[in-house]
Amino acid sequence: MDEEPQTLSGLTTDAEKRRAELESVINANTAAFQQNLSSAIAVYDRCLKVADQVSLFSPNETLEDVSSKDIEYFLINYRRAELLLRSQRRDRATILREALAAYEAFLQLLDQYDILSRDDARLFGHWKESPERFSTASTTDAARRRETKIARFKQEKELKRKLEYLQRNPEALHNDDAALRQLYLLEIEFATHQTFQSLESIMQELQVLKFAPLEPVPDSVAHSNDARERNGDGSNGYSERLDQPISQLSAIGKTGPVLDRNGRPLRPFTILDNRQRLREGVFRPDHNLPTMTIDEYLEEEKRRGGIIEGGGPQSGIRPEPDEDDMDKADEETMKARAWDNFKEDNPKGSGNTLNRG
Repeated sequence: MDEEPQTLSGLTTDAEKRRAELESVINANTAAFQQNLSSAIAVYDRCLKVADQVSLFSPNETLEDVSSKDIEYFLINYRRAELLLRSQRRDRATILREALAAYEAFLQLLDQYDILSRDDARLFGHWKESPERFSTASTTDAARRRETKIARFKQEKELKRKLEYLQRNPEALHNDDAALRQLYLLEIEFATHQTFQSLESIMQELQVLKFAPLEPVPDSVAHSNDARERNGDGSNGYSERLDQPISQLSAIGKTGPVLDRNGRPLRPFTILDNRQRLREGVFRPDHNLPTMTIDEYLEEEKRRGGIIEGGGPQSGIRPEPDEDDMDKADEETMKARAWDNFKEDNPKGSGNTLNRG
């Protein structure tokens, strides 16, 4: 780093060169990209430090007091914030908060020099009043929100077209101070437009990260030569057993509070409501499915006494009488004699006296 340029102009040129090389890389997940990204961010940090040492920006100045070449230094915090959002070397929430601070410093500097337009100044005021509820469009009126999004998209498209037009001949810009100043101001306007969109998306991502599950903390197991501790008798709870007791397995996920004091979940849980139950029943059949097999149903009916056993063709076959059973023979004889006497007393047709002439 000692051989790198120490002037603000040299540092800015070096930082812009590194940033341009990073923008041409598609895959940002490689270790080489993250290392180059950290180096570029470090150069932008040095740019901010040198700008502060030389008192580049003063609250007593206006935009007319700033030279055309120095206007590009307004974008240092913006460029740094854009690079921070692509970093993956630290905690995501920490990166987002650092990017928020850089974006806010960028807007604060523009507001100090009265560079913000009327609409952008209004949005910056909303951001300072309530960052948690900040939005570039209305959150209550859907039609108005759509119109605002379309208008900002058209504005962004027009800014890109103007920037491309001015950047076609960079050599001519160095000889034309007015064109160079216009180019830098257009870049600042486009960066301001992108900043408000990034602020909105960052706050939404931070809200999601608040309810993200906590990362598991690796357990530090103290190895001891004590045989009692290796067998599970130690006071620190260490054991070489691969299987846990049934009481511990059944208690996993069912004990302790669900949320901590900050509202973050401490263990998995399921929230059920009527909407979810209705959703689960959408693709169910429109008829009741059987809950038991036919054999199980017959067994249950037999147990309840709903089935009468016997009958059928086999019931008409009379068993052969036992010749040795005299009591049974006398009973059959008396039954036949009583039937003969009944037929003699009641001849066939004697009971049908209705409608006789």
